[in-house]
Amino acid sequence: MLSSLLLGFSSSTLHSVRIGHRRLCTVLAVCSSSWCCVFRLPPKHFFLSYGDRRRVAACSSVSASVRQTAGFSGEDGGVEPGEGFAGHGHGGLEGLDSSPQDEFLSLLGGARTSQAVHQFLLSSLGEVGRKRVSKVVCGAGKELQLVVLNHLQPAVEIIGFRMGELRGLSRWRSRYLGVGLDETLVDNAVEKAGMLLVQVERFIRVLSSVLQQFANFFSWLLKCVKQLMSEPSDQLLTYNRELVVVFLKFLYDQDPVMQLLDLPEADEEIDIDLETMQRVRESVQFGGFGDSEYLQRTLAKEFQQMEHSFKEAAQMPFSTISKKILCKNLLLLFPLTSVSASTRYIPISLSFYEDASEFASSNQTHEVGFTDYISFQIPDESFLDVTNCIAVVRGFMNDLSNVKQGRSLEGILLCIPPGYYCVDLALYKEHQIVMLLNKMNDTRENLGDAWMMILQASDLPFVHISGTTWENNWELYQLKDSILHLEMENEKIRSIPHAVVPPLSVSASRGVACVLAARKRALVYILDEDEDEISDSE
Repeated sequence: MLSSLLLGFSSSTLHSVRIGHRRLCTVLAVCSSSWCCVFRLPPKHFFLSYGDRRRVAACSSVSASVRQTAGFSGEDGGVEPGEGFAGHGHGGLEGLDSSPQDEFLSLLGGARTSQAVHQFLLSSLGEVGRKRVSKVVCGAGKELQLVVLNHLQPAVEIIGFRMGELRGLSRWRSRYLGVGLDETLVDNAVEKAGMLLVQVERFIRVLSSVLQQFANFFSWLLKCVKQLMSEPSDQLLTYNRELVVVFLKFLYDQDPVMQLLDLPEADEEIDIDLETMQRVRESVQFGGFGDSEYLQRTLAKEFQQMEHSFKEAAQMPFSTISKKILCKNLLLLFPLTSVSASTRYIPISLSFYEDASEFASSNQTHEVGFTDYISFQIPDESFLDVTNCIAVVRGFMNDLSNVKQGRSLEGILLCIPPGYYCVDLALYKEHQIVMLLNKMNDTRENLGDAWMMILQASDLPFVHISGTTWENNWELYQLKDSILHLEMENEKIRSIPHAVVPPLSVSASRGVACVLAARKRALVYILDEDEDEISDSE
């Protein structure tokens, strides 16, 4: 943002910087096209690192260049930004071409500001503008920190813990290899989960460092604005000069945070110094992980690799089928051509009811039989000429008692009234079906209210369904010519003044139904009473 605002600023350009070392001092030689100067540093700089010496050289060179151009002498080396401005005015440096970073470095060195810099800091930016930019940048960084610390990091830790549990189970090959838990694939997934946690930790450190750099830069910028306006700046927060130089040199026109969040191209990698890569390769020898190039990947790329490893581990085919599973019959309900919003949640309910009739067994003893009821919603995409329908099937038992007793599979299709859509359903006592209906418009947008409908399943005109063994011959499709259209006026209904969401819970022993509505409401209705008998059911 600041780079685009300062594209037209200018300053002097240095040609070379040299650093030499002697026993008692460190010598900096700074040369430009028309002059050359030497800086002699005191012994306190003996133990500066190579990077620190380069930064000191950069600061000194920029400061010397600007001072020579602006007419400062060598004795003014300790002038604070703005202290030397009063005697020399704010004249611009015409004809110079430099980057915004050089302009800020010149200002940091205590040089006279150019007309463009002076106008920008006092008129275009100002104290209010600086506060606004600082609030936006630092506020966005803190919000991102909260998201990572409160959501991303705990989630990654839980993923790593759960994958560690699967890793322990996968080592019991005789028991879990048959169900698709392969030790090699799970080990790879565990390693990728650990690498993602490392990437999250690195992202937190980078984000904290960037926020600190921005806060320090804005503190220095505020002090510059105060001094240019000849206002007292003693009560302002202190800043670190070296951090300002690092910010302008390495962070001003770069975005390390976005670099970690982006998904790079296949051949793009993060540059890591050779010393760090060598330490990582040496750490691989201790065990625990085998990937030595994880630091060269971004956080988004690491998450993508972890997701891929999870899919590989989860898609391991099963090779063992439990002998306890015994399938005697199969009922094809409806085809699913694709997964859509309407097929992600399909209401279905299964229950057994005691049959009133008595069936004679082979030993002439009387036994009480049970009739099974299966009710479910048929997606509109399954059949072309069957829309917004509920299917109810009875007589489908896991044994062959129905065939021996001469009874067959029966079913019926119930068409929901126009303008309503079934949210969920449940089988209730005494062969009853409880349905939740949301009122919808033509585009299936919720209109804000709902209804509860109770049907007597035993009174429905069930139709015989002939059995078939062909996979593509859907038995329920035979009922398309005998669809029963429901009408709100002829059924037992209860009004719900809110839009409802699944699931629907019913209790036959208590005779109540629990309905979940919008805005986290939970409504309890008494099913054995009419709506006229009880006005307030919440």
